[in-house]
Formats: sequence, structure tokens, C-alpha cells
Amino acid sequence: MDIAALSINLNQASLGQSVGIALAKKTMEAAQQNSQEMLKMLEAPHPSIGKSIDLKG
Repeated sequence: MDIAALSINLNQASLGQSVGIALAKKTMEAAQQNSQEMLKMLEAPHPSIGKSIDLKG
């Protein structure tokens, strides 16, 4: 294998690795944002709790 072909292969491998890392980073950021939104939703009071009393007992 000549040096030019080896250089091209190494650059392609490096590019593939960089793309994989960037994709993983975006996925992690999206997951973190989703979890933060879920935590905010869980902290908010439920709209129907405490508005009525069940007197049938």
C-alpha cells in the first residue's frame, strides 16, 4: 500500500470517528434536555389534585 492511500484511509477513519463523537454528543445533549424537562414536569402540581373532596364514604 502506498503512502497516499494510507494517508487517505487514516483521514477517513479520523473523520468517521469525529462524526461518531459529534453524533454521540448531540444525543447526550438531547437526552439531558429531555430529562430536565421531565423533572420540571414532575415538580409542577397536578391540575386536579386538591380541587375536590370525595364525600361519599
